Order: sequence, then structure tokens, then C-alpha cells
Amino acid sequence: MADDEPDPKEYRWETGYEKTWEAIKEDEDGLVEGLVAEFAQKAARKAATPRRGPVRLGMMRHLLVAIDCSEAMSCQDLKPMRFLCTLKLLEKFIEEFFDQNPLSQLGIIAMKNKRAEKVTELSGNIRKHVKAVQGMSTVALTGEPSLQNTLELAGRVLRPLPSHASRELLVLFASLTTCDPGDINTTIQALKTDGIRCSVIGLAAEVRICKKLCQDTGGEYGVVLDDVHYRSLLLECTAPPPRARALDAGLVKMGFPHTAPPAALPDAGSADPPITVCMCHLEEGEGVGGEGHLCPQCRSKYCSLPAQCRTCGLTLASAPHLARSYHHLFPVEPYEELKNEGQAQYCFACLRNFTDLDKQIYRCGRCHEYYCWECECAVTISVHVCPGCAARPRLYQRLPDGAAHR
Repeated sequence: MADDEPDPKEYRWETGYEKTWEAIKEDEDGLVEGLVAEFAQKAARKAATPRRGPVRLGMMRHLLVAIDCSEAMSCQDLKPMRFLCTLKLLEKFIEEFFDQNPLSQLGIIAMKNKRAEKVTELSGNIRKHVKAVQGMSTVALTGEPSLQNTLELAGRVLRPLPSHASRELLVLFASLTTCDPGDINTTIQALKTDGIRCSVIGLAAEVRICKKLCQDTGGEYGVVLDDVHYRSLLLECTAPPPRARALDAGLVKMGFPHTAPPAALPDAGSADPPITVCMCHLEEGEGVGGEGHLCPQCRSKYCSLPAQCRTCGLTLASAPHLARSYHHLFPVEPYEELKNEGQAQYCFACLRNFTDLDKQIYRCGRCHEYYCWECECAVTISVHVCPGCAARPRLYQRLPDGAAHR
């Protein structure tokens, strides 16, 4: 009878729960609030993007995102299924990509039925890309993907681009096979020669040809564990990659447009105001009249910045866009992690009083102000500016050797 009894530890996930319960320990008051805060702090610190060090970065990026639309995307290991989860995370990725890289351009490619089709052209229009991603929810998931056709299409799009901008391809690959018309190794070598950096995020398992593609072109390869890990792998692609050594530095001609006010209503007996058409929505037939940004070289109107002028080819941007790209070159210096021994009463950023739950606090090495772990993560990931140093910019000026003086 004893042999017929089921093993209490028959399933592997049960032992995982036992390890979780062993890690949970109550404090003196019988509460676990401090432990929960510690877990959240470790998770936030782990999600922070690692610093690359003093390397040259490609600030102007041209990124193509290839989405697998084959039958493999219909699996439900990522809820509700791989394809819908990918589209939802891709919307957040597009917004974060242009927030971190305002001077860059992005395009979307669909992989299905052994073909590669362009969904959107390379542009900096966020709304256009998000609308296209939302419209892909009705795409029929059929056939097999062709990795070689996708690489060939990406090469034709990225090869003519100027050398001062980085050329990248990100493949969201769910299939374990690829149907290619020829030798894919020849295509990989051509991309390597052209300096096109290819990265792959696998949704199923590690595929050898994808790993070889990333190794030869200098990209990153990762396989998702769940939707949270999927999101972190996507957000890692928002940071600009190291610039290729073969590319030389050069001057880039840019324009800072003037804002055109909306045309005033015509008075009685006066001539009608001129009709202006926005070049961003010229194909959709929208953008007639209203406010806009005029190109300083050809006077074409655009409703949003940054943009590439369709008339003269000038890169149009504003001063805040350059400032937002600047933080990648000079990141905030890492804060010093200290034990909370009462040396500070409150966080300088959020003005929250430190309690016994705050076992670790952080101090800036330049302004010597103290911060909680939440503000430290916000400064590192989102703000990119130390509040204490920004409050007194004249007292702490950055010298060429990285030192500070009063």
C-alpha cells in the first residue's frame, strides 16, 4: 500500500515554492514588509542597465525590428499568446526607444510564409509605428519564417544609409527552423562587412544560426523566460550600442526649425490665409493648416520633431532632443551604497524620511546628498541627472579630467 501512495514532491514546481517560503523571514514584530521592500530593491537594481564604460556610442541609430509572424507565434506559453504579447511589449518598446534615442529612426518588418515584408519605413514618427503595430493584431499566423530573406531585406534598407549613424537589426524569433533560399552564411558575412549589427531575441529556445548571426555581427542574443524577462530584453536594446571602430567621426548637418503659428482667421475684405500642408501626413491627406515646425532650409512644415526633411533631406531636431541624447555619453556617476546608520534623515530627491525599513541608502560622490533606493533607480534609469548636482550647477562643474571643483 505504501508503494501506491503518490510522492508529495512529485512536481518540480513544488520544490520551488518550498525554497521561496524558506527565504521569507519575519522581523521582530512579525511583519514581512521589510523583506518585501528588500526584494523589490534587488529586482529594481537588477533591471538597471549596466554601464558600458568609456566607449564611443552610436547616438543616431537606424533600427529595423523584424517580427516573426509564423505558426510558432501562436503558442500560448506567453499569455495570451506569443504574438499578442510581442505586439503589446513592442508598443512600450517603441515609446521607450524614441524617448532614449530621440534622433534615431525605426522600421518594422514582418516575417511570414518564407518572406519578409516591410510594415513601416524607417522614420521617427512614433504614432505611425504604434498604429502599425496595433494593426498587426489581425495578421494570420501561417507558414515558416525565412531568416535569410529578412537579412537580405534589412541589408538593402540599411546599406545605403550614411556612415555616421549606426545600422541595426533586431529579430524577434519564435520558430526553431528557418526556410532559406540559399546559403545564409554568405548573407551573414555581407552584413558583417557592411557593419550592420544584428541582435536576436528568441521566444522558444536557443537556435545555433541565430547565435552565430549575433556573434559574427557583434549583436546580442537572448532567450526569454517569461513576459517580464521578455520586456527586460527589449528594454536593453534601447541603449545605444558601441560604435564600430571602422567608422570615422564626421560633422552632421542639422536644422533647428521655427514654430509656425496657425493661420489667423480671415477678416472681411482681406485675402485668404495661405494653406500649409504637413509633410508628415502628406500621404494620409491630413495635416492641413494648424501649427507646425518649418524647415530652416526649404520651409517645409512638419507637425512633430525630430524628422528627416523629405524635400531637402535635412535632419530636423530641437535643443531638448540633443540634451536627451547627451546623457548616454556622460552618464550619472554611480552612487555610493551605504548602510542606514542615521547619517541622513530624509531623501534629497523625494524628501521622504528614512525609516528602519531603509537598510541601504545612497550618496552622490559629487554633491554628497543622500537618496533612497527608489530615487537612485529613477536617476539611473530615467532621469539621468543627479538632483543635488543639478540644484547647484555652479558649485559642481565637470572638468575635462572628470573631477569637480567648487
